[in-house]
Amino acid sequence: MRDRLILLPGWGLGISPLQPLGAALQGLDEHMRVEIEPLPELDSSNLEHWLDELDASVPQDAWLGGWSLGGMLASELAARRGDRCCGLLTLASNPSFVSHDQWPNAMPGETFDAFLAGCAADPRMTLKRFSLLCAQGAEDPRGLSRLLLAGAPHSTAAVLLSGLELLAQMDTRQALQTFRGPQLHLFAGLDGLVPAEAAEALLALLPDVEIGLIEQAGHAFLLENPHGVAGAIQAFLHECGDD
Repeated sequence: MRDRLILLPGWGLGISPLQPLGAALQGLDEHMRVEIEPLPELDSSNLEHWLDELDASVPQDAWLGGWSLGGMLASELAARRGDRCCGLLTLASNPSFVSHDQWPNAMPGETFDAFLAGCAADPRMTLKRFSLLCAQGAEDPRGLSRLLLAGAPHSTAAVLLSGLELLAQMDTRQALQTFRGPQLHLFAGLDGLVPAEAAEALLALLPDVEIGLIEQAGHAFLLENPHGVAGAIQAFLHECGDD
C-alpha cells in the first residue's frame, strides 16, 4: 500500500512528538494514511524481540519511518521485510547512536554510559535532560523541551532502561545496505544527540539514497517544523511514485 506510512517514535517521549507531522502529511495528501505506532513496552534489550513485536503489530506492505530510535527500528524492520516494505524514511536517526571505531560520528560511549547510569538512578530526571538535548538548536529550546515532556508516557524504569540498552547496541548499517527499496534520511545541523557529520558518513555508505541536512534545526525538528518536514517527505514520496 504505497499510500500508507507507519511512523515509529523515539525513546521515552511517546507518540506525541510525531502527531503534528502526521497531521501535516495528511493535510498535504488526503489519500495518504499516516499511522503512528507506539514502540513496544519491553523489559528486554534483545533487538529480535523488539522486531518480532513490531512485525506482528505494524501493517505489511506500507512505508516505514521513524524518529531517532524509531527510525533505527524502522530500518531493521524494512530490511527484515524486504519487498513487503514500500520504502523507508528516518528522521534524526543515526545508524549507530553510540560511536565506535567503524562509526565515529555518534555520541561518545562515556557520555552514553553516564546517561544510562542516570536513567537507572532517576528515570524522570534523565527524561527531562533528554528532552532538553532533543530541543537543543531550536528557536525556543525550553518551550520545545516542555512540549516534549508534556506528552511523554509514564513508562516504567525497566522499559526506559531496556530502550536505552537497545539503543546502545544497535547498528543499522547492514540493514540499510540490505534494504533495496527507496530511502530518505533527514538529519539536523544543530542536533545535540546525532552529529550532523553522520549525514555525510551515511551518504558515503549509501550513495544511491536521498539524504538531507536541515541546517538550522535540532533533534526535534519534526516537532518544531512539522509542515516543512512533511513537505520534504511528500516531495520524496511523489518522486518515488513517478519512477
